[in-house]
Parts: sequence; C-alpha cells; structure tokens
Amino acid sequence: MRTRCTLVCFVLLLAAMPSLSQQSSADKQAAADAAGAEENRQELVNLEKETARALLLNNATFFKRVYGDDFVGTTAAGRVIDKNALLAVVGSSTTKYSVFIASDIQVRIFLDTAVVNCLWTSRGTQNGQPFDRQYRVTHVYIYGQRGWQAISSQETLLAG
Repeated sequence: MRTRCTLVCFVLLLAAMPSLSQQSSADKQAAADAAGAEENRQELVNLEKETARALLLNNATFFKRVYGDDFVGTTAAGRVIDKNALLAVVGSSTTKYSVFIASDIQVRIFLDTAVVNCLWTSRGTQNGQPFDRQYRVTHVYIYGQRGWQAISSQETLLAG
C-alpha cells in the first residue's frame, strides 16, 4: 500500500513538472520584460536631463544626435519649429542660462513610442535682461535603429 502511494505521488509529480517549467519560463520572461521596460524608462529620463544640459550649454550637437530628422515642436510662444530651426536657435541663442533643470519626469511607454512629460526650470539672461521661468514640456519619442529619437515636443510657459 505504501509503495503504491509513493508511486502515485511520483507519477503526479512527473505530470506536474512541465507546467512548473512553463510557469518558470513565463516568470522569467515577465521579469526580463520588466527589466527592459525599466531600462527604457531610465534611458528616457536620462535623455530629458541631457536635453536640459544641452540647452544650458547651448549645445546643438546633442539635438543633431537625439532629435529625429522629421522632428516638429511647438515653443512656449506657439511657434512651430522643425529640427533645422531648433538647431539654429540653440546654436546661435543669445540666451545665457545659469540654471536649466528637468525635473518631475514622467515616462509612459507604448511599444516603440514613449511620451515624456517634465518640468523645466531655467534662470539666466536674455538680451541682458534676467529671467526665471518654468515650463511644462511634453516630448514624444520613437524607438528605431538609432535608439530613442525625439519626434515632437510641446512647451507651455507657466505663469509666475
């Protein structure tokens, strides 16, 4: 009787092993997907911080690399600009920043598209006049052969 019970338990254990193996594979895939999503989220957060640093330094090279050729953005003044206009503005700007920070960065990823919202805080001088501004900014990124590329932006100047 004891041998028969042991044999039944052994057979049941063998029958259950494939489902345990499949569950383990599914768990591993879910963990890998979560790790990949976190890696993409962190990369986009870093891009937002690098964008702020590039604006602080008036560094157009960053935008050449990270912004897509078909980029279209809307400035806080409502002006629509493409990548070439953005490069010209950044490269020849008379604005001198003492501070430019991206904070409150929120990332949402949808397959190969990401929407990133953040708060830009800047301080400096423009045409010799001091300023202190905050903007809410939305960037849309597409993931392709060159990694994440910004293809759209919208800036909103906050009151005060």
